[in-house]
Amino acid sequence: MKQMSFSQAEYAGKKKVTRRERFLAEMERVVPWAALLEALAPHYYPNAAPNKRGRPPIGLERMLRMYFLQQWYALADEALEDALYDSQALRNFVGIDLARESVPDATTLLKFRRLLEQAELTKRIFETINATLAARGMMMREGTVVDATILAAPPSTKNRGKSRDPEMHQTKKGNQWYFGMKAHIGVDAESGLVHTVVGTAANEADVTQAGQLLHGEEQMVFADAGYIGVEKREELKDKPITWHVAEKRGRIKAMPEGELKEWVVARERLKAQVRSVVEHPFHVVKNLFGYRKVRYKGLAKNTAQLFTLFGLANLVFAKRQLLGARA
Repeated sequence: MKQMSFSQAEYAGKKKVTRRERFLAEMERVVPWAALLEALAPHYYPNAAPNKRGRPPIGLERMLRMYFLQQWYALADEALEDALYDSQALRNFVGIDLARESVPDATTLLKFRRLLEQAELTKRIFETINATLAARGMMMREGTVVDATILAAPPSTKNRGKSRDPEMHQTKKGNQWYFGMKAHIGVDAESGLVHTVVGTAANEADVTQAGQLLHGEEQMVFADAGYIGVEKREELKDKPITWHVAEKRGRIKAMPEGELKEWVVARERLKAQVRSVVEHPFHVVKNLFGYRKVRYKGLAKNTAQLFTLFGLANLVFAKRQLLGARA
């Protein structure tokens, strides 16, 4: 049996369980580690070259655990390296004992992230997580809710290239201008789980991405007023889908008082109740994971991260059912 170090023994003896420890324990149980490792291993080990002489590669599971910590706690490569030295809870989750080994450095983390991006493995992570949830009957697939959120990008030109990211653009929402990109998602109307992710520049109209947010089996789609006219688009007009798109508030406000207006208001309230599930994954990604601004340059790298973030958000959203099933 592996002997504990003094720090691990001291940590194991403490009484209070922190929120971080509780969260990591839950993720330990709900993340489909075996399925993810099986999906990523063929791409990771050829690049890690385990048969070559020299230092052996760091295990895939350890790298994946560190990568997930970055997403959950909004940590850059250097910040994660420091956090692992500072936190016994994080080291336990990754499986690092400082008495016997050192923490992988920021360069190693960067190389792993680039591998995930270049081989489109973050999409594979997203799909593997969703396949696990679907196998447990958590995605009904009869209805979809579509929506988008703006993610800010640095607008400053005080950088090496003296320019803003050319793939990011600005857009106006209400009376305020935003510079960055948009995360468009398709969400299962029954479970609230994200089944599709698309990243675009912020100035891309929501309605233009509606067709890409469908999985093809839905019978109904719910959307806010930004998708008005979606059923007339060339790529969607022949699809057997019932569209439930919100009316513009100004139009409802201008209606004369009476039974018709009351009926319209009640109908819009029902639509809004269904659409509300799309706010949950945005809340998890932006508020719980702290992802409010893009971290990298270019749409491809940031969209790759979105796949991981929304895949992990699905696990957070479904953890109660998953933990109940495994109790």
